[in-house]
Formats: sequence, C-alpha cells, structure tokens
Amino acid sequence: MKKYLYNSLKLALAGSALILGACAEADKPIDGIFSDVERGAVLRTVEIIDDEVLFDVATSTLVGGNFTVVLEAQDVEQGALLSEVEVYFGFRDNTDEAGADNDRDEVLVETIPASAFSPGPFALPRYQYTTTADAIQAALNLPGSEIFGGDQFTIRFEMVLTDGRRFSFANNTGTLTGAFYNARFLHTANIVCAPSVPTAGTWTVSTTDTFGDGWNGASLDVSIDGGPVNSIANVDDGVRPFASSTQGFTFEVPTGAQAISIVFVSGDFDEEVQFTITSANGNVVAEGDEPNAGQVLDFCPDNL
Repeated sequence: MKKYLYNSLKLALAGSALILGACAEADKPIDGIFSDVERGAVLRTVEIIDDEVLFDVATSTLVGGNFTVVLEAQDVEQGALLSEVEVYFGFRDNTDEAGADNDRDEVLVETIPASAFSPGPFALPRYQYTTTADAIQAALNLPGSEIFGGDQFTIRFEMVLTDGRRFSFANNTGTLTGAFYNARFLHTANIVCAPSVPTAGTWTVSTTDTFGDGWNGASLDVSIDGGPVNSIANVDDGVRPFASSTQGFTFEVPTGAQAISIVFVSGDFDEEVQFTITSANGNVVAEGDEPNAGQVLDFCPDNL
C-alpha cells in the first residue's frame, strides 16, 4: 500500500510540474505579442454643450447658434503624449431646396496646442472648444443661399502626438465611439430653421378623437412670443355609444407677433388623436395623425 501511494504521489507531482512548465512556456509568446502592440490615443467627448445652428429661411442667413464641446485626451502617458489637436470644418448638404449638391470639403481652421489643455477631474488633459455658426460659414466660404434647414456643419478633431502619430475619425472602432470612451472625433452641428414670423389674424384648429372620448390628457399648447400657453384639446362630447368626434377651435395671433410655438403634449391614447392647423393666411401649417410629442410646426417652408 505504501509503495502504491508513493508511486501515485510521484505521478501527481510529475503531472503538476508538467502543467506548470507548460503554462510558463505558454506565457512567453503571449508576452511577446503584447509587447509588440502599439498603444494609440483617444480624444473623448466629455460633454456636448451646444450643437444647433438657427437658419432664417426668409433672409437665408444664420441667426444664431454655436458648437461647444468638452474634450479629454487619453494615452498611455496620461495625456503627456499629446502635442496638438487640429480642427477641421466641413458642410453636408442634406436637402434639395437650395438647388445642387453644395457639400464642402474639410478645411483646417485652427490648431490647439497641448498647453491649452488643463487637468480635468481625473488628471487627464481637458479642453472646452467652442466656435460660432458664423465662423464655420466664413471658413467654408459658404453663401447663405446654399444653406437650408436639415443641412449640417461638420467639426472634426485630429490628435497629433509628440512622436508624430495622428489619430482621428478614420481610426475609430465601435469600442472607441461607445458609451465608455465616446471618442467620436467627428461631430455635427445641425442646421434648423428658426421660428418664422406668423401671419396675424385668426388661426383655426380642427381636432379629431377617433374613439370619441376626447384626447385623454393630450393637447396642443400654443404660445406666441413666449407668452401664456393656450391649451387646445378635443373633449368628450358625451355621445354614446362612442363615435369619432371632430371639434373646431380658433385663436388670434396679434399684429406684430414675431414667433409662434405649437407643441403637442402626449396623453394616454395618442393613437386616437388627429388634428389640422390652418394659419390666418389659409395655409395648412401642421397636420397630425397619432402624433409624437413636441413641436408640430415646420418652420422651414416659411409659410406661416
């Protein structure tokens, strides 16, 4: 029995030594592989503060809006490898209203030195970059006649490291652009039509509830020049059995009014909601059928 136990123990120890030896040998090629891996760098988007540009259709001019973002540099040296960040502007023509395709190629507009970055909460270099809509338009030499609501300005950042390597959007993967790193490098500033001047006079609203028991908390909230809200809603007409109910409303837009907002507020059964809004000039300016919450007016046609 002792001899049997002794031989079994020798076999077990020999096997363990073989396994440990194999693991030790296997570690060496893996270490070699990782030692040859090149470590890159990312420019994280910490926060987008502003990325909307207002466009006035009547005058074909930009009337407001900026692009502002907080960036954070990361590399294997805690950001110390950063030399500078180059900033490029471009333009995407996403609409047909302004005529031919007016896309603009990127142009280099400025270079931000590493010295302009300052330590953030995690001791990594951070920088708040901001530019105006007018500055982007001027850099691209883009006339207002070639801009329309729905188009986009592009803002691309390119990291330049102290060893000359460069990293930008072309180096991106899903891992880098995901929620953890959020290293987009390429951003867009959306161009939206500014609120149009509404026609003074009587506006009409036709509301329908397809079931007949009213809008169940939904409403169209009308505000003129940021003033008091006038809530319009189809109400239960009391008719039984239930049947589709259409009701009409009016409101006045005073002379001299500069802006109007009509927002749909969601209720319990929006699938029953329908409406049509006609301005004082006779144009149907909004229609809804199972609408989504939010602004219902499209300011781009300039037909209010």
